[in-house]
Amino acid sequence: MAKAATLKRIAVADLRLGMYLERFEGAWINHPFWRVGFVFDEPQDVQAAQASAVHACWIDLAKGLDVVSAALPVKGGPGRSMPTSAPAGLSAAPPRPVAATPLADELDRAAALCRRSHAAVTTMFAEARMGQALDAEQCQALVQEISESVARNPGALISLARLKTADDYTYMHSVAVCALMVSLGRSLNLDDAACREAGLAGLLHDMGKALIPPEVLNKPDKLTADEFAVVRTHPELGWELLRKGQAVSETVLDVCLHHHERIDGAGYPQRLAGEQISLMARMGAVCDVYDAITSNRPYKAGWDPADSMARMATWQGHFDPAVFAAFVKSLGIYPTGSLVRLVSGKLAVVVEQNPQSLTLPTVKVFFSTKANLPLPVQLIDLTQSSERIAAREPRQDWNFPQIEGLWAGDAVGS
Repeated sequence: MAKAATLKRIAVADLRLGMYLERFEGAWINHPFWRVGFVFDEPQDVQAAQASAVHACWIDLAKGLDVVSAALPVKGGPGRSMPTSAPAGLSAAPPRPVAATPLADELDRAAALCRRSHAAVTTMFAEARMGQALDAEQCQALVQEISESVARNPGALISLARLKTADDYTYMHSVAVCALMVSLGRSLNLDDAACREAGLAGLLHDMGKALIPPEVLNKPDKLTADEFAVVRTHPELGWELLRKGQAVSETVLDVCLHHHERIDGAGYPQRLAGEQISLMARMGAVCDVYDAITSNRPYKAGWDPADSMARMATWQGHFDPAVFAAFVKSLGIYPTGSLVRLVSGKLAVVVEQNPQSLTLPTVKVFFSTKANLPLPVQLIDLTQSSERIAAREPRQDWNFPQIEGLWAGDAVGS
């Protein structure tokens, strides 16, 4: 009985990363895989299932994720769930609808906003190093601008902020996490005020790094155990710093202190687990990690966005499943800038998401793996084409210095 209670019949069209496939319905000859009883951790497997002749399947909620709209199990204790709605004290009214802006139209505005944001955060960190108290009210106008850009087209600012240099990482990481938090908040149907609060928490979550010695923070090599221990003090340092400032809410303080906690209790600084971690801090954990692993750092090159999303989906116990599912929904399985291989063998870069189908973005085709030659750049909306994404393509296997310019154009480096 316990086993049956965890099984759920869903449409194959509703399958997504993180779900555990118990079995398909229908004739076995139509089944897309020779096996069942596994977690979907590869986007191409989800795509293969949805392209098959099978229309329904059974998933096991005890071993994987539920559909996006449901409350999902959390490892905090038996029978408890983590809602994908707003935390206590925040309205769960949907965010105000905003007319979507095409990526190409938003990129120039986003590039200018990145420049202004970089200057503002650099000044904020410098003042913190000099012992000046932070006034959160002064950050509100910047957070508002970032929120408006994300509402118009999240792919523009979020993807441009990912292109930070290793030297700019500490400052632009704060801007990127701000934008990611706003986007995730909208995906979780938080209202506009809650999304701005999430954005402010993202902007200020790493303020403690202003008090970490630069030679440790910017070290180009792997940190020693002692150096890593110093870096791990930044949540408490940031909390103390923000607590002395003006107009800093409990939500912002909480995200600053707890964005490195993990659902399984293996995080830091307080080893909180399950429902001990607030929704905003769970959101901060996902956004912080995604930007960190997709960005160039002093000691490593960033991972491809789609590869990062797939890897994060396999990290059991790290993130809240419901929050991570909403994060995937907000950016796409193949986020803007991802390198992918199509079923034809052509390589393409993702330039725009399709909210109705996470596996069918708009891409720019530019290379043939069969001929091993460049192709004339062609824009393809996969919802209007027989082409499909076959797999993520490892960037390290290719030397494509022009790849970011394919989706971002002149906004790269501007």
